[in-house]
Amino acid sequence: MTQAQGFDTLITNAKVFNRGEQPVIEDVAIANGRIVARGQQLDASVAQRVIDATGLWLMPGLFDIHTHYDLELEVAPGLPESTRHGTTSVVIANCSLGLAFGAQRDGVNDPIVSCYARVENIPKHVLKNCADNVSWDNPGAYLNHLEQLNLGPNVVALFPHSMLRIEKMGFENSISREPTSDELEQMKDSLRDGLKQGYAGFSTDALPFHYLAAQPHCEKTIPTQFAKFPELKALAGVVREEGALWQATPPKDSVIGTLKTFLLTSGRLYGKPLRTTVVAALDITNNWRLARLTKLLARMLNSRLIKGDFHMQALGAPFKTWGDGAVTPLAEEIPELRRLNETDLEDREGRRAILNDPDYSKAFKAMWMKGKKGWSLARLKRLINLEDYAFHRTLADMHIERCPQTQWQGMDFQQAFDRIQAINNGQYSEDMTDQERSTVASDFAWIQDEGDFMLQMLRSFDNELTWSTITANRDLQTVRELLMNPLLLPGFNDSGAHLTNMAFYDVNLRSLKLAAQGGDQDVSYMVKRLTKDAADVFGVEGGTIDEGDVADLILIDPKKLADYDGEQSAQRIHREEYSHEQLVNRSDGVVDLVMIGGHLAWENTDFSTELGKKPMGRLLRAANSA
Repeated sequence: MTQAQGFDTLITNAKVFNRGEQPVIEDVAIANGRIVARGQQLDASVAQRVIDATGLWLMPGLFDIHTHYDLELEVAPGLPESTRHGTTSVVIANCSLGLAFGAQRDGVNDPIVSCYARVENIPKHVLKNCADNVSWDNPGAYLNHLEQLNLGPNVVALFPHSMLRIEKMGFENSISREPTSDELEQMKDSLRDGLKQGYAGFSTDALPFHYLAAQPHCEKTIPTQFAKFPELKALAGVVREEGALWQATPPKDSVIGTLKTFLLTSGRLYGKPLRTTVVAALDITNNWRLARLTKLLARMLNSRLIKGDFHMQALGAPFKTWGDGAVTPLAEEIPELRRLNETDLEDREGRRAILNDPDYSKAFKAMWMKGKKGWSLARLKRLINLEDYAFHRTLADMHIERCPQTQWQGMDFQQAFDRIQAINNGQYSEDMTDQERSTVASDFAWIQDEGDFMLQMLRSFDNELTWSTITANRDLQTVRELLMNPLLLPGFNDSGAHLTNMAFYDVNLRSLKLAAQGGDQDVSYMVKRLTKDAADVFGVEGGTIDEGDVADLILIDPKKLADYDGEQSAQRIHREEYSHEQLVNRSDGVVDLVMIGGHLAWENTDFSTELGKKPMGRLLRAANSA
């Protein structure tokens, strides 16, 4: 298009970051949803609207490569909590869970409810309502459905392994045995068809946090975790043949199992490299080996010897999680805490009955105090930061956010424990209230150690007690090193998951802020990682702002980004779509403008009135599709 034909929007004097190249100050013109011109002093007289971007960064819209937005797309397709932070493309159906096969109800089991409720901590009534409104029953129809939604950001869909197992084996069999040879062939055929239709890849999961949420299956993990190596190898072979991507999580507690599994990326062993992306490269607070092993694994698998195509996902922020009583992803790893998570979110009486059971109380105390006193292997592991669990169980690291006993809000658990012990010993502080004295006298007078204290906190307050802890990525310089490592890929934001347990919608911005410590060159590198590199790994279009590209772009204020404190950005809001609270982030002022498909989605701290009400984004079918 020539300038004489006119521009819908002309953005002037922006510092443009694109493809990892040296940034340049120039104008960018948009018409009919595409970039039609870039250069110096483009003709503003033919533009319907001119935006002066002096002092701002202009870059392609950011990718969020690990989300669980499958359900939110059905009720709020504008995805406002990611849009406001400059995300214009999201990858869904991670961790083997998705809606590709519809509701999959069999008259007894409700897979959407059972698979999502605990993994994502979403209320069952919301999930049931979603399943009630599903109108498709096959992967092709689901992609067509996505194309009919009023999408905000673009959507990249993965093919979910758990749902594939349910579809070809039946729910009960999918969580109890290996597939027959015929069932495995059916799975391979379905996966192959899905990849040809436009699914970008295949998602599996092996993390020890993902359990089913409906009786009698609450003690079982989601179906993908029942797949043994021969099944994974066969399905990965289909992905390799189709030139698609495998997204996975590692079997955390097995180094040999992890290595064997991820050697599937090897072109040396299997004839052709398999594009593989894996969650997650984290600097675990109580296990210093894992970050080193992550980098070692990435180097080895991508070496000339192995010839892999392997990308670990790194989180560009401290790994801070919140718990509502015992409801937290961290609890699922520890049997005694997991039992409390087997109850429904609303079932306070059910959890209280468990907590009051003498045998359970004894087991809980033994778990909580393990390695904290005496001399044992567990004690040694704790002392040298090599514990088995991601959750450190350190009271001083657990911070009280909300509590019916308001005097304890803002304290860490150690401070609250010390305060209770002081009150029990007759030592009263000046700020003690009658309510606090009454609470301690009625509920906490009996406690002897921190195991008793934790039991009683859960008994007394249940999910009215909200607390937070950081279990990984405490050192931001180590986080920056992981992010800037060319063998790793920024991601693992988990947007849309764990409604009141995680808030990482803004992590792309935090990654840019960390990169900016190294100046424009490092910012340019990080922009490429969050845009073009992400698009290339997932095999979809996007991630650039060249002439002719779809106009997915954002403007960022670098001064406000430098001052932005992502750790203070989390807020609890009530989402009507979920009839429930949700943790979100607020970076308002950092991102000046978000444009998706040439449509204005966000500007000057506010959403467009059209976001979620008309299509802006599009389904990004994989380049390998027919």
